[in-house]
Amino acid sequence: MAQSAHASILPEQAERLPQPEENKPKVILDERGLMDIPFLVLTVLLVMIGVVMMFSASYARAYELKGNSTYYFARQAIFAVVGIGLMLFVSRVNYQIWRAASFIVLAAAVFFLLLVPIIGTEENGAKRWLNLGFTSFQPSELAKLAIILSFASLMSTYREKMQTFRYGVLPFAAILLVICGLLLLEKHFSGIIIMLVIGASMMFLGGTQLRWFFIGLAAFAVFAVVYLKTMGYASARVTAWRNPESDPSDAGYQILQSLYAIGSGGLMGLGFGKSRQKYLYLPEEHNDYIFSIVCEELGFVGAMVVILLFVLLIVRGYWIAMHARDRFGALTAAGLTTLLAVQVFFNIGVVTNFLPATGISLPFFSYGGTALLLQLFEMGIVLSVSRQNDNKLL
Repeated sequence: MAQSAHASILPEQAERLPQPEENKPKVILDERGLMDIPFLVLTVLLVMIGVVMMFSASYARAYELKGNSTYYFARQAIFAVVGIGLMLFVSRVNYQIWRAASFIVLAAAVFFLLLVPIIGTEENGAKRWLNLGFTSFQPSELAKLAIILSFASLMSTYREKMQTFRYGVLPFAAILLVICGLLLLEKHFSGIIIMLVIGASMMFLGGTQLRWFFIGLAAFAVFAVVYLKTMGYASARVTAWRNPESDPSDAGYQILQSLYAIGSGGLMGLGFGKSRQKYLYLPEEHNDYIFSIVCEELGFVGAMVVILLFVLLIVRGYWIAMHARDRFGALTAAGLTTLLAVQVFFNIGVVTNFLPATGISLPFFSYGGTALLLQLFEMGIVLSVSRQNDNKLL
């Protein structure tokens, strides 16, 4: 019975799982093993490349808006250093502590999302941020982590009951409904999509019956059609995506400038710092569209290297999840890795016009101090899971 109650995603993991009382966080700091070095190296390497590219992409905009060409770079670099330190600290914290705190994190995310319509600040026509004084904070970023932790906690508790509607669908649907409802007030359609994708991925890994996914997909399709019909800006984005040349000075302007940047990079790129589109032609060149500048300056080869590094990091994250010593660790690592993969895919898909504009940033690259801190915090949790893995083979 103990083996059945503590089986992870893979059946063969059950043989080496601890007894129930051993899963409880007896200590906060975890000294049981070394963190996964490949995952750590890939994360730090991507952060370093991201900060350097953010400097190149941002200095024209920073000089024009702030009178200081290093304004965005300096802030991002500070957050990167602090974030790496935070990641290393979190990697030493027994990840079981997050199981106990999962619903505290969820309650905090809901609370901050409730504050956004009341005291939130507006940026680029969207009201999705809370002003912290020294920086701004987007509560939807915390909500992503909250969904992963709370889902993993519930799935670890309801392991034997995930095939039922009451335990395998209802609590997860309720959490998603609350979070997505609050995001709907912000008109944050891209955020809703990410929450649903992450939630569905977690439920799939947790063992929810497949028929509920088809029902959920049909419900989302109806919602998407109604949303696009009633929200004019969303419909305009779809139109611009299908034919950006139809409105080159307005709805299609940003994607056209992005494609110009990507195309002008060619095979080897124009060279670091030599982008032309970043000189106030391409909007959000240091944020959501920073990958366009990567393509322009580093070319197809450089862009593929960046994509390859992300792929290796994602694959390694799933490897850590597959070798986790318990169900909660496996689900948490898999959920955080899926979140990273989804954001990378959506961002690159948007800047290359493979997908309609969604307003999703590129992890470790796009400007945003609190977002970078949270991303590195999440990577720290994955490293914490890797410390307790039995298999350390590369």
